[in-house]
Amino acid sequence: MIVEGSILDRDGPRPGFVRFRAGRVIEVGSIGADGGRGRERTLRGIVVPSPVNSHTHLGDAVSVREPPPEPVSRLVQPPRGYKFRLLAETSRAEKVRAARATLLRMVREGVAAVADFREEGLEGIRLLRTAAAGVRVRVLVLGRPTARPIDPDELRAVVRAGDGVGLSSARDESPETLEAVARACRRAGKRYALHASEAVREAPERFLRPRPDLLVHLTKATAADLVAVRDANVPVTVCPRSNALFGRQPDIAAMERLGLSVLLGTDNAMFHAPSIWRELEFAYVSTRLRRRPVSAEFLARAVLVEPWRWLGKPEAARVAPGMPVPPLVVRLPPDDPAYQVVTRTSEPLIVRPSPASADPR
Repeated sequence: MIVEGSILDRDGPRPGFVRFRAGRVIEVGSIGADGGRGRERTLRGIVVPSPVNSHTHLGDAVSVREPPPEPVSRLVQPPRGYKFRLLAETSRAEKVRAARATLLRMVREGVAAVADFREEGLEGIRLLRTAAAGVRVRVLVLGRPTARPIDPDELRAVVRAGDGVGLSSARDESPETLEAVARACRRAGKRYALHASEAVREAPERFLRPRPDLLVHLTKATAADLVAVRDANVPVTVCPRSNALFGRQPDIAAMERLGLSVLLGTDNAMFHAPSIWRELEFAYVSTRLRRRPVSAEFLARAVLVEPWRWLGKPEAARVAPGMPVPPLVVRLPPDDPAYQVVTRTSEPLIVRPSPASADPR
């Protein structure tokens, strides 16, 4: 199969064609080159790297009800917030079923990898591993120890079973906890991440020491705070739909202007459908409402390029023969591909040239 139109990847948008065989890219060329067209099925569209959803709470998928009208801090505050009461009241089997259904939806939308903040300690990690078994999405499980003060044995078990640790905000944790978690993750070669400046502003020195591998939200961060994050070379995941539900938004325009590495996530599965394409469109449109527009190409990179860099697989973000994760084809007009992909992509428009056996790991 040959796709002729545009390519949108880490090298930017450009016209071209891509030939696939057995689900893999075997040739990339410019429009006008022969490429053997005419002898194979040809589609028009845009070829993109497979997207990544860079922040989820898949355990929350058990809720299909409108959340109560409470501040987000009360909804998700352990151990008695609405979310944690709901998790405590739900059976393990139901939580596994809901998380798996959410992951399968992501498969239908072409998502190749997910970074999940998984609560409920060691059992929470095991639960998500069970839900993800056999599903063609790489799930990066960032667990969270339950005991405070930190129980060293539990922390070691969580780090060993997961892909790192994803904590609540720095203001919810003691400096000793932050240091212990970061040290355990570094020792194991795994990732340390946390929410920051989501409901209220937190001083950068509070969440940047010790240096995290990823920050999430920064909706209350000042311009100076964003400069500190950039200078510390820490990537940021933003979740505009989830933030908007509680009357706040990250300043993505400032992040683009300052040159931060920005990723995009859908956040709590109880609040919104885990569609990275809907997140993209909302992110683009909402910046227009605030009169702080962000370029479509910057937002496309937040889903198609920057996450693969963060995962240590930058080659997955470039459409080329031998790329480790097969790309997607989006059946949209190839003119202005970044705008098309960011504002118009939906499940029916996605073609997967990859075989069922493709593995994003």
